[in-house]
Amino acid sequence: MITLRAARQLSATLPLRRPLAPSHSFSSSTLRSKDDIPGLFATLPHDKFPPKEPAMQVDHLVIGAGVVGLAIASHLCKRYPDKSTFLVERHVRAGEETSSRNSEVIHGGLYYPAESLKTMLCLRGREMMYRRCEEWGVPFKQTGKLVVGPRESKEYLEGMQKHISTLGPLAPPVRLLSGAEAKELEPDISSEIGWALLSERTGIVSSHELMDSLEREILDSDSAELVYDTEVVRIDPHLPDRSGTAASGKRGSDDSSEGWVVQTSTGDQAEPDAILARVVINSSGLNGQLALNALQGDKRFAEGTERMGMWYSKGNYTSYKGPGVKNVKRLIYPVPSMTKGAHSHESLGTHLTLDMEGNIKFGPDSEWLKPPSSSSSVDFWRSALAPSSSDDHLKRMHQSITQFLPDISLEGLAPDYAGIRPKLVPPGAKFMDFNFLWHYSRDLQQQKLWAHAELPKELRGAQASNGSETVKGGKGGSMLTLAGIESPGLTSSLAIGELVGDMIAERVWGHGDAAKRQAEKEKVIPKGARNEEIGAPALDAWA
Repeated sequence: MITLRAARQLSATLPLRRPLAPSHSFSSSTLRSKDDIPGLFATLPHDKFPPKEPAMQVDHLVIGAGVVGLAIASHLCKRYPDKSTFLVERHVRAGEETSSRNSEVIHGGLYYPAESLKTMLCLRGREMMYRRCEEWGVPFKQTGKLVVGPRESKEYLEGMQKHISTLGPLAPPVRLLSGAEAKELEPDISSEIGWALLSERTGIVSSHELMDSLEREILDSDSAELVYDTEVVRIDPHLPDRSGTAASGKRGSDDSSEGWVVQTSTGDQAEPDAILARVVINSSGLNGQLALNALQGDKRFAEGTERMGMWYSKGNYTSYKGPGVKNVKRLIYPVPSMTKGAHSHESLGTHLTLDMEGNIKFGPDSEWLKPPSSSSSVDFWRSALAPSSSDDHLKRMHQSITQFLPDISLEGLAPDYAGIRPKLVPPGAKFMDFNFLWHYSRDLQQQKLWAHAELPKELRGAQASNGSETVKGGKGGSMLTLAGIESPGLTSSLAIGELVGDMIAERVWGHGDAAKRQAEKEKVIPKGARNEEIGAPALDAWA
């Protein structure tokens, strides 16, 4: 069986099947400076694929088979066995981009604003993740995590502890430790560490085997299809069919002719297929902005609507073999660097993580990629997938690591892999939450690109906190775009799938099945967390 490390190294050398738009010769650069890093405002190649009538119809079309897309499709095919769910992925296997190139950490949910989607979905997703791993035999370890800082970090860590205490019944149990207490748990940390916060509910998971389990669930379903080597090249709203005829599908259960015409191209196929989807869920990660930007370019949205930009942050990881870590049992994070405000993390710092075999790795750092001048080169980041290997880069990582693990040797560090994180704001900007954008196929010219889905009432604090405009109703088919799903996306993935299912139930199929869903959600009771003291009725206050 191919190992995770081998899969990462292999995928870094494999070419993309086909760029989504014409490429040109360029040299992308990796920048540590925050100055003058433009966003990429690219689109789908609508100019190369004219509108087309659909030949088949499906109920749900999910774009992108990263861990989030897999979780959404898995949830939909279980929840709606009488409706068709198609998942299309442009690569030849799942998770080729962000999902397999991260720290593989099951996060506790410590850092982000209490009412943010990042926090709420991470908290619930964490418990769903542990339960799924147990039920499906996905390898995981609840390792725990130490967030360590110098003597002057006490105020920050006390603030973090207080923040965590406000997170409700799914808040992870944490303890503030003195430097001496932390060193008893992890003898290899620096004697200069003055304070630490212990999060016992943090862990690690095999992301590949998690995705394999979701893939199996989809493939075993009678109502779902998973199609690889297939990219989306065009999306158009489909108006009501006045002729009395409609596209037919393999298992399309809704005879409405409203929705979205999605053109897809498989392999070296010259002519794309056209599918009418009642609901489109765009979870395409690094290319999440392309579909909406293409509609904006076609002047489909309200006047004055601007395109969505995407910024790309590269995170390098190094493997380590050498002195200074023989006693390590937990993940060890430094106190995060901050930019503008208490929750505006530039990154969580170069931290120590473990893999399922007990190997130690450090990362990620944060380097911003500068896109080429032409926005047509949407996959420019592909050339940056190899980890940075310069001596200067390794020295910078070593300098960062030895602030909390002083006996790490520079010679023991070796470039391992790198991942790219999708960002909706440039470096130095304020905190940006996960974004769920909702559009209807009818009256699209009255809608804005940044039209946020109305969330369940228990999650609306996240919308209120960022002042976003919400779409409360409309007609026609629905398109849900997931934008800026970065960390803690892996931990949140199962909760995102559940949330998407809830929104579709209420807004598309006209039934919230609330009682049934609440009963299912209350099964997710974390072991060893303080919600056991509170009890199941309060477990999912927001759900």
